[in-house]
Amino acid sequence: AWDFAQGKAVEVDNAFERPQCSACFIQHVGDDLMDIYELLKTEARLFKYGSGTGTNFSALRARQEKLSGGGTSSGLMSFLDVFDRAAGATKSGGTTRRAAKMVCIDMDHPEIIDFIEWKVREEDKARALIAQGYEADFNGEAYKTISGQNANNSVRVTDAFMAAVEMGGTWRTIARTTKATVDEYDARWLWKKLGDAAWACADPGVQFDTTINRWHTCPKSGRINASNPCSEYMFLDNSACNLASLNLTRFTSADGQLDLGSFRHAVRLFLLAQEILVDFSSYPTAEIAHNSHRFRPLGLGYANLGTLLMLMGLSYDSPQGRAVAAAITAVMTGEAYAMSAEMSAAKGTFEDYETNRDEMLHVMSMHRDAAHGIDRAYCPPDLVDGACEAWDRAVRMGVESGYRNAQTTVLAPTGTIGLLMDCDTTGIEPDFALVKFKKLAGGGYFKIVNQSVPAALSRLGYAKHEVDQIVAYVSGTGTLADAPHIDRGALAKAGLTSGEMAKVEAALPSVFEISQAFAPWVVGEDVYARLGLPERDGSSLLRKLGFDGKQIEEANDVIVGCMTIEGAPYLRDQDVSVFDCANRCGAKGKRFLRPESHVRMMAAVQPFLSGAISKTVNMPNESTRDDVRELYSLAWRLGLKAVAIYRDGSKASQPLQAKRTKEKKDQKADRMVLASGSEATPDAGVRGPSVRVRLPKKRQGFTQEARVGGHKVYVRTGEYADGMLGEIFIDMHKEGAAFRSLMNCFSMAVSIGLQHGVPLSTYVDQFSFTRFEPQGLVEGHPNVKFATSIVDYIFRVLGVEYLQRYDLAQVPPAPVQHRIEDPSDTKAHKDMTASLPPPEPSAQLALPEPPEPALPGDALSQSLDDLMGDAPVCDNCGHITVRNGSCYRCLNCGNSLGCS
Repeated sequence: AWDFAQGKAVEVDNAFERPQCSACFIQHVGDDLMDIYELLKTEARLFKYGSGTGTNFSALRARQEKLSGGGTSSGLMSFLDVFDRAAGATKSGGTTRRAAKMVCIDMDHPEIIDFIEWKVREEDKARALIAQGYEADFNGEAYKTISGQNANNSVRVTDAFMAAVEMGGTWRTIARTTKATVDEYDARWLWKKLGDAAWACADPGVQFDTTINRWHTCPKSGRINASNPCSEYMFLDNSACNLASLNLTRFTSADGQLDLGSFRHAVRLFLLAQEILVDFSSYPTAEIAHNSHRFRPLGLGYANLGTLLMLMGLSYDSPQGRAVAAAITAVMTGEAYAMSAEMSAAKGTFEDYETNRDEMLHVMSMHRDAAHGIDRAYCPPDLVDGACEAWDRAVRMGVESGYRNAQTTVLAPTGTIGLLMDCDTTGIEPDFALVKFKKLAGGGYFKIVNQSVPAALSRLGYAKHEVDQIVAYVSGTGTLADAPHIDRGALAKAGLTSGEMAKVEAALPSVFEISQAFAPWVVGEDVYARLGLPERDGSSLLRKLGFDGKQIEEANDVIVGCMTIEGAPYLRDQDVSVFDCANRCGAKGKRFLRPESHVRMMAAVQPFLSGAISKTVNMPNESTRDDVRELYSLAWRLGLKAVAIYRDGSKASQPLQAKRTKEKKDQKADRMVLASGSEATPDAGVRGPSVRVRLPKKRQGFTQEARVGGHKVYVRTGEYADGMLGEIFIDMHKEGAAFRSLMNCFSMAVSIGLQHGVPLSTYVDQFSFTRFEPQGLVEGHPNVKFATSIVDYIFRVLGVEYLQRYDLAQVPPAPVQHRIEDPSDTKAHKDMTASLPPPEPSAQLALPEPPEPALPGDALSQSLDDLMGDAPVCDNCGHITVRNGSCYRCLNCGNSLGCS
C-alpha cells in the first residue's frame, strides 16, 4: 500500500485496514524463468482476494529458441499451460467463483498458430470425453481434464496486419531473442485461422493494438500491451483499476427519460469515492502500488443500458438507440474528467501528467470532437447538449488544472453485481433473453425474468389489463390455477394428493419446463412407485397421469410461459423490436438482434470511454466462419479497441440457456433434464446419445432363469420392433434388500443407456469378466456355464443372445461347433457342410505353413490371458486359478473348482 509519510509503497501488516479494492489488474512478464514464476505467485494472490489479471505473454521466447545456458526453450505454450492449471486450482475470492484471467499474444509471435488453435483442440477433447459419458458441466470432469479453460484468450493485431489482410499481403513472425523472421504467412490465411477458431469455441478474441494506443493518455510512460480479463481496462503493465457501475434505470424520470442532473451528481460522487480508494488500498506488488499512485486510473461505468432503451421505447438495433447510448456515455466520461480536473486543482495532477500533458490533452480533444459529432436527429436535444457541455468543460478545466486521473471510465460486464443492483441487463449488453436460466458455478439453475417489460409496455401506452396479459404470455402464470388440461382438479382426478400438488406449485415459478415440477425430487419417489413407473422423469409421470404431448405443451405455455413476446395478445407490430434480445426467446421465438447490431452499439459509445468495453457479441448457432471474420473486420473498421464473440452452442457447456428446443414433433427436450423421447422404432446408426428412443408399449423379449453360484437369477429383456435390445430387468428375490435395489438401479441405468443409443457391445465389453460375489457355476443356461459375477453372467448372456458373441460362451451353440449330434441327420450334415469353406487347391494344402517367429513375451501374455483371463479365486488358498477344460484348477494347492 502507499505510505503517505514515506512517500512510497510499503508492505502492510494486514489486509483489513488496507484492503485490496481493485478488481482489475494488468501485469508484466519478462523472458526470464524467475520472472515467469514470480507472476504465477502474484496471480495466485490476486485470485485469492477475488480479483482478475491480464498479461501479454509475447515477450516469452518461442519453442526451439536458444537458452542462455544452452539448449532450447520449451516455448510459450508450455508455460501458458502451467498458468492455466494454476488458475484452475485457485478459486477466486476463496469461494466457488472461477479465477479471472486474460492471456494476450501479439500476432507476430512465432507460436501464434498454436495459441489460436489451443482452445479448439481442447474443446474437441472435451466433446470426445462428453461423448463417452463424462459430465458436460463446465465444472465437470471433461473440462477439468483439458487445458486452456481458465482464461480468456486474445490476439493483439495492429493496423499493419489488418492492412495486410485487406490487401492480401504477407505477415512475418519474429523470434523474441534474435528478432529474426521465423515464418512468413499469408495474412488472410492467418485471419481465417483466427476466425475459424472463434467460430469453433469463442476464443480467441481480438484486441486492436494500434487503436488502443492511439487513444492512450500516457504514451511516454509506456505502451499498452494487455487488458484485464474482461477487456475493459486497458492501460500500462503492472497497474490496477477499481471499478464502479451505475444502474442507468435509477436515473429515469416518470416519462422514462434520463434525469441528467441526478446522473451527473452520481458520476461526480462515485469518482470522488474511487479516487479516495486509490491510496488507501493495498496491492499485490510494490510496483503495482506505485503505479496506482503514479497514474491513479479509475473505472467508472454503467449497467442496464438495454433495459433503459427498452423503457424509453427504443430498439437496441436502431439509430435512435445508438445515439442515446453515445450521448449518455459522453455525459458520464465528460463529467468524470471534469471532476478529475476539479480534484487536480485541489490536490494536484497525477504524477506522470506533466510528462504526458500534450498527449493527454490531444486525446481529450478527440473525445470532445466525438461528442460534437453525435447525430442530433436521433437523440433528445438535452442529452446531446449535456454531452457537448460536459466535454467542453472537461477540456477547458484540464488545460487550466490538469487531471487527477489518467483514466476515468470503462464499461465493465457487471455480470453478477448486476443482479444485486436489480439490473435486468448487464453493462452495455442487450438482454440475453426475456426469460433465461443462469447455470450456477456451485450447481443448479437460477431463473431470471426481465422485470422491466411491464414498465416498458406501460410507457408505450398499453392499458393495465393488456400489460398483464402480455406479461403472462411471456413468463407464465406460475400456477396450476386456470391452466388448460393440467390443473388441480385434473391432477387430483389422476391420483395426486394435495400435498404433492403443493410441492408442484412451489416449484413452478423456477422451472424451465412444466415436467421439471413433476420430477421425483420435487413430488417424491412414492408417486412413481405408486404408479409403477420405472422411469424417473416428469414427462413420463405426466403421460402416465393421462396427459398427451399436446396437452402438456399447451399447459406449459400458460404456466411456464412462451418465453417470447412474439405473438402476445394486444402487442402492436411496431413495438416488437423494442423487446428484441441477443438470442431467440423461447421455443417459439424467431427474432433476435443481428450480431452486427452489437458491434455498432459498441462503436457508438467507444469514442467516449477512457478504456474499452467488456461485451460479448452473441451469434446464432447457424452463423458461419465468414460471419465471424467479417464481424471482427467490422469492429476494426468502426474503431473498436477489442471484440469477442460467442456463437450459441459452440461450447459443450454454456452458462445461460434461453429456450427449450424441440427434438421431434410433440417432443420437447429440455437441456437440463432427460429428454422425454418418443415411442418409435430406432433407425440403426442414427440414434444419438442425447435422444431417448422409447420402447413400444407392447414388446417382445425373453426371460432367462438360471443359477449363478447357487443364487437364482432372472434376466428379462425388452426389444424394439426390429429385435434390438432396449431394456433389461434383473431379479434376485432372495438376496438382501440393498443388493437387490442396486441390481434394479443398475438394470435401469443400462436400459436408459440403451435407449439413448449406447451400443450393447459397449456394455458387453465393459462388464464381461467383472468379478465379485456371488460367482461360480451357472445352471440353467445352455451356453454360459460359468460366470465371475452376476454382472458377468448377464452380459455374457446378452452378448450370446443379441450379438452372437460365442467367445463368451463356455459351450457355443451347435452350429458354431461344426459337429453333427445325430450321424443319421442328413439335413444337419448338409447345413454343416454348406457352412464350411471351399477346399483349397491341393498344391496349397501340400505346402506346410512357415512357422511364425517366436515372441516369448507376447506368447506368455497370451497364454496367461487364455488360462487366467476370467479365472476365479481359489476358495481354498486365495490364489488365482487357471482354466482346466471347462473348470478351473489351482496351481498353488491343487484344488479343483467343480470338476472333481
